Amino acid sequence: MESEDSPLAERLFMQLADFMEEFIYPAESRYEQESQGAERWQPREVVEDLKVRAKAVGLWNLFLTDSEQGADLSTVEYARLCELMGRVSWAAEVFNCSAPDTGNMEVLERFGTPEQKARWLGPLLDGEIRSGFAMTEPDVASSDATNIRSRIVRDGDEYVITGRKWWTSGAMDPRCQLFIFMGNTDPDNPDRHHRQSMILVPFDTPGVTVLRALTVFGYDDAPHGHAEVDFDQVRVPASNLLLGEGRGFEIAQARLGPGRIHHCMRLIGLAERALELTCRRLQKRTAFGAPLVTQSVWLERVAQSRILIDQARLLTLHAARMIDRSGSRSARTEIAMIKVAAPEMLCQVLDWAIQAHGAAGLSGDFPLADAYAYARSVRIADGPDEVHRHQIAKWELAKYRD
Repeated sequence: MESEDSPLAERLFMQLADFMEEFIYPAESRYEQESQGAERWQPREVVEDLKVRAKAVGLWNLFLTDSEQGADLSTVEYARLCELMGRVSWAAEVFNCSAPDTGNMEVLERFGTPEQKARWLGPLLDGEIRSGFAMTEPDVASSDATNIRSRIVRDGDEYVITGRKWWTSGAMDPRCQLFIFMGNTDPDNPDRHHRQSMILVPFDTPGVTVLRALTVFGYDDAPHGHAEVDFDQVRVPASNLLLGEGRGFEIAQARLGPGRIHHCMRLIGLAERALELTCRRLQKRTAFGAPLVTQSVWLERVAQSRILIDQARLLTLHAARMIDRSGSRSARTEIAMIKVAAPEMLCQVLDWAIQAHGAAGLSGDFPLADAYAYARSVRIADGPDEVHRHQIAKWELAKYRD
């Protein structure tokens, strides 16, 4: 696919590729070593060291498009960088480009007041603190976000917040100092998409309790983690509300559109890494008297992996171009399509990669098992496949109504 990137984007792409080769890949074993033992819930020293290097060479906050705070890249241009970062699961944090902070920073940058930006956006952009996004709830089917029951009730100059959230990414990180919380401010509004609001909740506010860390197929993603968090009569200033009452869905859609491009391109980068590992493994192994690389079943799987990866990349970049040209709403069908296509593709490519590695593929000696847990979770996170397929079908059928 021919690049349409600006000279700045091309320079950053090459610079990032070189940084990955020189610093990130060689640091993978150190990262794994630091992930063991009692200190595993503390920030990784190797990541903190690499952040200093990345910041010094200008590979920092690349995700903020059309903003003076970021690198001034288009969605398409940043998408290509996401693919590179996605090749190593923890690499995005090195460049201050990891979720949920990226989405939270975009929300603050677009919708925050000057006071909110001064208190929270600056430290997040500098990488001094981290944040969480509290939306999903354990007691309802959160695939339909209108089911959310948490309350945000005005009481004079404050809002009182009550509810239980889970899968709050980043809540276990000792650097997490802020939640963006979504809940009901007007539960009886006849328009169900104007019942909810988003509000800023400092982590250390009385009534905020992290109940437990959650695992994905046994992986806890320390030190980032995913948590169940209780909000019990939490009081924050009314000035912490984002944009206005009843505008939570509006903010969520603005947050999720570009964010899904980022997610999908990172998945594609991970798929490329898995295919690379598969091809190298097949060259080295012999079974039943023949090298694996000569056996037809593996030739088929390598070919199909290449087809699936390139299909997903082209579809994702097409959605990114539509966002650049006309905004996220114009690309809503394409965004929904990539949210289904990219995780499904990665699950399949990783499944074949694990199979190619045999028992080793199930171990921690290769990044494949961990990657599969992540890939499978993304088929649920940010809306499950079924929800996106349902919406895609509705939009498609609408073209043929009389």
